Amino acid sequence: MKTDRRALSVMATTLLTLVIAQPARLSAESGAQWTVQVSKVDPGAVGLPPSFQVAIYENLLQELSKTKRFKGVLRDGDRKAANATDLVLLKTVVEKYAAGSETQRAVTTVTGATKLTAHTQLSTPDGKIILERTVHGNLRFVGSNLRATHNLARNIAKAITKSSLPEPPSPVVTKAMNSTSSDSVVKVEFP
Repeated sequence: MKTDRRALSVMATTLLTLVIAQPARLSAESGAQWTVQVSKVDPGAVGLPPSFQVAIYENLLQELSKTKRFKGVLRDGDRKAANATDLVLLKTVVEKYAAGSETQRAVTTVTGATKLTAHTQLSTPDGKIILERTVHGNLRFVGSNLRATHNLARNIAKAITKSSLPEPPSPVVTKAMNSTSSDSVVKVEFP
């Protein structure tokens, strides 16, 4: 009988602890998020084929959406970016590119690797840098050369996910009455 009461007491305490802790965890997960606008990939001076440039860009959009780290993932030139108060820009510049050979990779795993190195930067629209990393995307084994672009995009998304980003600014709204008319003017300021 005492064992049953003790077990019931332990279970009740554990359940109560979980119920109390759950809302705190949910509020931490549902915290404010940034909206990211992915800029077109800068091929740099490495002779990157246009197909690689487009593939990196499209893969970045996919991989960043998968992370659920951002409230929204916007393309370069998206009109929604003009109204976003929590916008960050992702700029990617390819620093190194070594073309690989699918044939060599099929014969041996030692040669024929496709290698990409990119410098990626998250910044606010006013130019304040939030995150800056150099990321690699390689393809060493069997597969299309464009698979290296997917690996690069996945590694960029991982680097962003693992880093701690600051909270987006919250707008402070102040009202000021226009002295010449009865219309009110709303002024939005960001800290």
